[in-house]
Amino acid sequence: MSENKAVISKADKGNSIIIMYQYDYKEKVNRFISYKNFAIVKSDITKKLQRDVGDTINKFQQIIHKNIRWKYLNLNPIAPTIRGLVKIHKEGVLISPIINWRNPPAYKLAKMLLKKLQAYIPLPYTFNVKNTVQLMNDLTL
Repeated sequence: MSENKAVISKADKGNSIIIMYQYDYKEKVNRFISYKNFAIVKSDITKKLQRDVGDTINKFQQIIHKNIRWKYLNLNPIAPTIRGLVKIHKEGVLISPIINWRNPPAYKLAKMLLKKLQAYIPLPYTFNVKNTVQLMNDLTL
């Protein structure tokens, strides 16, 4: 694999794996990025966003107690990373992007705010089911 500079990836659909050259894989990801007109920044803005998140946390003392503010700061933030699952069921062999959102600066803060909002504003899960038992109960009503 390393001699031929190949990469192993999951397919977008099905339970298949794809073996392809690294160059082809990187080309597909770069083509996706250029096709979708993403903005390219000249420098990494992660540290600035980390400062902004910290300032925001410090402003909302009623929501976040000062002794636990550190829990909502990502201590080693990095910009989200992208990888692609190859689409084997379409012409042109495109990719489906998978983006890792767990390491950016605001991830922990957003997760906490979501829990607080769900506690005060419970939204119905109209189109979701927890398991097959709930589905059967909903269908028999």
